[in-house]
Amino acid sequence: MPVTDSIADMLTRIRNGAAAGHKNVSMPTSKIKVEIARILKEEGYILGYEVVKDEKSITPLLKVELKYGVKGQSAIRGIRRYSKPGLRQYVGYGEIPRVQGGLGVAILTTSKGIMTDMAARRQKIGGEVVCFVW
Repeated sequence: MPVTDSIADMLTRIRNGAAAGHKNVSMPTSKIKVEIARILKEEGYILGYEVVKDEKSITPLLKVELKYGVKGQSAIRGIRRYSKPGLRQYVGYGEIPRVQGGLGVAILTTSKGIMTDMAARRQKIGGEVVCFVW
């Protein structure tokens, strides 16, 4: 069944996998999903990711390895889609929202690529706010 919002599908798979205690989750891949996974790894929310070619499916799969603490709690406390296909949310660099008072990360698509809110503020560029992670 086709998915209309593939980024929301990715975030939901990660959220559900972490809530269920799975070691990793898989999803169809795209360039933007790989970049979001790269940022999640750089920020310490996941252990790693890889693009795997599966014999059964036509498209490669993105395999995300989830990260847990000592007591088994997920490194991702919350993950939420902000800009949606029906209502895109664009902001200037001065209007980039802070997530959980600066404890979380906002992921943006900008003219210079996909980056965190901190990197966008540093480079003084705005863009579309894709999601929040805390």
